[in-house]
Amino acid sequence: MEKPTIAVAALVVRDRKVLLIKRRYPPSAGKWSLPGGHVELGERLEDAVLRELKEETGLDGTVRSFLRPVEYIEWEGGRVKYHFVILVYLVEVAGNAQPKASDDAEDAAFVPIEKALEMDLTKTTREVIESLPSHL
Repeated sequence: MEKPTIAVAALVVRDRKVLLIKRRYPPSAGKWSLPGGHVELGERLEDAVLRELKEETGLDGTVRSFLRPVEYIEWEGGRVKYHFVILVYLVEVAGNAQPKASDDAEDAAFVPIEKALEMDLTKTTREVIESLPSHL
């Protein structure tokens, strides 16, 4: 990478369960993370997070608020291999729709927050979940 890439992630919490996807491709292939991905040129951030949510889980959502930024930086051989600035949005999905993994997700599920923290999470997903307000 020559410069940081802007990405988005959807934090969906329902009944003290968080929506996670199992990543199919690098970086962090095989780890669980929030649904999300790259922002396309000319795409608004909120549109990007809803597109990624739909592509990876089949779920439609509504952005409720911007939550926080996180960064993922991975080094290899003294050089930056990946540098993502990830903008995390609180997203609500309607009803009791269940996720279906698609696109670059191997699996998708709502997981109790406490159990999620015991899973093999990406660094940034763990950071977001550990900082969740207790009312979510």
